[in-house]
Amino acid sequence: MSFTDLGLSAPIQKAIAEKGYDTPSPIQSQAIPAVLSGKDVMAAAQTGTGKTAGFTLPILELLSRGDKVRANQARTLIITPTRELAAQIAENVEMYGKHLPLKSAVVFGGVKINPQMQKLREGVDILVATPGRLLDLYNQNAIRFNQLEILVLDEADRMLDMGFLRDIKKILSLLPKVRQTLLFSATFSPDIRELAKRIVNNPVEISISPETTTAERVEQSIYSVDKNKKSALLTHLILENDWQQVIVFMKTKHGANKLTKQLDAAGIPAAAIHGNKSQGARTKALAQFKEGKISVLVATDIAARGIDIDQLPQVVNYELPNVPEDYVHRIGRTGRAGSSGHAVSLVCADEIDLLNDVEHVIQAHIPREIVAGFEPVHALPESRKLRALKPKKPRKFKSESLDHKDGQRSGGNARGNKPTGKNRRHIGNSSASNPYGNSEQKSGGRRRINPNPSK
Repeated sequence: MSFTDLGLSAPIQKAIAEKGYDTPSPIQSQAIPAVLSGKDVMAAAQTGTGKTAGFTLPILELLSRGDKVRANQARTLIITPTRELAAQIAENVEMYGKHLPLKSAVVFGGVKINPQMQKLREGVDILVATPGRLLDLYNQNAIRFNQLEILVLDEADRMLDMGFLRDIKKILSLLPKVRQTLLFSATFSPDIRELAKRIVNNPVEISISPETTTAERVEQSIYSVDKNKKSALLTHLILENDWQQVIVFMKTKHGANKLTKQLDAAGIPAAAIHGNKSQGARTKALAQFKEGKISVLVATDIAARGIDIDQLPQVVNYELPNVPEDYVHRIGRTGRAGSSGHAVSLVCADEIDLLNDVEHVIQAHIPREIVAGFEPVHALPESRKLRALKPKKPRKFKSESLDHKDGQRSGGNARGNKPTGKNRRHIGNSSASNPYGNSEQKSGGRRRINPNPSK
């Protein structure tokens, strides 16, 4: 199958060809015809599968046939959880729609609102938005939805996890009841299905699994090390292995800033990306990373969501996440597009409970290593015996209706900048079938340790 078989007009096909694509990915070949038919769609697909084009291309096709948009109106609304992901989707809309007379805009927090308001005065065919800023603009009468034809909820699982449920309810209450709704999520978790029952009507369900599992693509390793030696060990690993491109995950913004300074001092070009950084700084850091001007991107989980980098070879968990499912999201940033990847975790003795939680979620013990010269004074305890995963029950929605009467916001998390901290009610269950395993690798100066000698 080629894109010419999918019923897309010549201007869109021209833009696709200019991008160098000729064959649609599995999610695209299934989603595009479904969207073009006017049906609601509920799709499970991981980042990196081409899902953005899967809904962007048919939306452009549908909008090109419709009426002209009026002032302060939007014909399509695409809601996404983070600034980076919103910017990425907006780039796709602009790229594939460049030969069409359609107008688009992207709005998110962290930047001035007035230019966004001015952009919306003329009306836009496609509006990409994060929930908090969208509600701000609505409350200032900058956007209305009388002309809305299509709603897209992208990364729906992450939006629920980040505390956007109340905002989503509020937004949905503002939209026309008659519309086409597209819901994209990493998985069809119980929470997503509970939400879907309220917003999609007799949807076409699409579920795309990667051609190869993460177990086959990503080698996972634990490096046992004392907490005060993590920075030195990371520096050693980068220099010793000549890592040219690596994302390092931290829990806190302060920690990300501190580590960035330490890496720079060691002669390793690095930049931090987190919610306290301006959007300009975040965009610049990501661009420099992609261009190879910096070797290390130190990121918090929230800021890293939506970063799309092909063939990223290394991911480092400087600290294990409080929410174990975030480990799955982190290591999923490598090993894409059929390439191999390496996920390294620097784990100290105090993190054994977090490690046990991670291994429970992925249903596998991760091989351990010790690097010569960095032997821990405080040994990492043995891993707990694996327990079978229990099916998760869907989160209870406080009301049967999605209408949100009081108009309250979801608080700090609704802004899309702050993590859920120690909130362990993470909804992703993408590892229920044990897709995350390990492969073996030996290298000089390191020795393997059985994570569970009793087994």
